[in-house]
Amino acid sequence: MTSTIAPVIAASALTLSLGTGEARVEILRGIDLAVLPGETLALLGPSGSGKSSLLAILSGLERATGGTLSVAGEDFTALDEDGLAAARRGRIGIVLQAFHLLPTMTALENVATPLELAGVTDAMARAEAELVAVGLGHRLNHYPAQLSGGEQQRVAIARALAPKPAILFADEPTGNLDHATGEAVADLLFARAEEAGATFIMVTHDEALAARCRRIVRLADGRIASDVAA
Repeated sequence: MTSTIAPVIAASALTLSLGTGEARVEILRGIDLAVLPGETLALLGPSGSGKSSLLAILSGLERATGGTLSVAGEDFTALDEDGLAAARRGRIGIVLQAFHLLPTMTALENVATPLELAGVTDAMARAEAELVAVGLGHRLNHYPAQLSGGEQQRVAIARALAPKPAILFADEPTGNLDHATGEAVADLLFARAEEAGATFIMVTHDEALAARCRRIVRLADGRIASDVAA
């Protein structure tokens, strides 16, 4: 039976190329992908397969060269960079391998500032609640340099989820962490995404981490090589 649930992400014939003429490089070569609300999906593949580029396009951090893309009801292919930034706000959370915390701001300020910029009236209270939820209630006023790598990634997770996004993206979220810390952060990501009811899409090269998702999409040479539900 065909699902009647509308996908939260619908991509058709997505392409991405860099450069021109003989220097042109094809990064993505026609990606068709539909993701339903609440799905957990891993993008898996070797280095250079296009998985991080695909995540960047799906999350609105980069524009596709061709094809169509609808995310959370917005036509991403019709938007310029400012439009994409506006479309991401409140709808999309992103956790990257590099934590990208502002070094001059405390953990609390790092989480609250994007909320304040989005016009959230209880930004500080929501930021504190999110940091408590990721186990950092005792580190609210610490700066990134005073936090371990695992703690910094927890702040990044809190920052991504504080706006209550419909979709959470993560690009190698445990890549800069040791094994034990990485496992703890992965546990937290899956738990917080589920609690938030968010669709969760993660780029990883880790087969064990990918296996925790309900769906695994493997990329090779800029194309989808397989798409399997766990």
